[in-house]
Amino acid sequence: MGNKNSGMSAIAKTFISEKEYLNEERKALTKSEYYKGEIFAMPGATKVHNAIVGALLGELYGFLKGKSCKVFSSDLRVHNNENSLYTYPDITVVCGKEEYLDDEFDTLLNPTVLFEIFSSVEDYNRSAKLFKLYRSIPSLLNYILVSSTEYAAEIYTRKENEEWTLNVVEEKNGHIQINAINFDLSLADVYAQVDDLIPTE
Repeated sequence: MGNKNSGMSAIAKTFISEKEYLNEERKALTKSEYYKGEIFAMPGATKVHNAIVGALLGELYGFLKGKSCKVFSSDLRVHNNENSLYTYPDITVVCGKEEYLDDEFDTLLNPTVLFEIFSSVEDYNRSAKLFKLYRSIPSLLNYILVSSTEYAAEIYTRKENEEWTLNVVEEKNGHIQINAINFDLSLADVYAQVDDLIPTE
């Protein structure tokens, strides 16, 4: 999640229930995440962050059109029943029938691929912490971190033995291999609308 709080800084140390969080979140004008009784505010994203998200959504939508998978923006909330996490990934892909928490259809339970965009060490560390909370979601097969400051991405892939492997791409002409949907995504396409990125040495 690009340009977001480091370490998930809490709004307050007042602990609330998941039900209370959802009731308030569904009425709120801004988005907040939830984990083990605490609420965490989500700041807005940068221009570069939004350009990368837009490119990813376009590429994924074009590839998935007519297939059994759908792509969603960060307005879709994701919940992990295993650890109480409620969050808003930058991009979510779900394959097959979508499973929702309730009949509001705004909280997905079975993501297949999650993308997070990061722009700083704090963002990266936060995304890494989120991965530890995401990876117990049974349906999740790929978790992908994309940098908004250099040509770089990290692709986590779940194997049949439930172990996760990491592939790092650090070349402008590299590719993000998304095994869960059998999609070879060009890094050049991801950054097509972004200027003056730093080439990774």
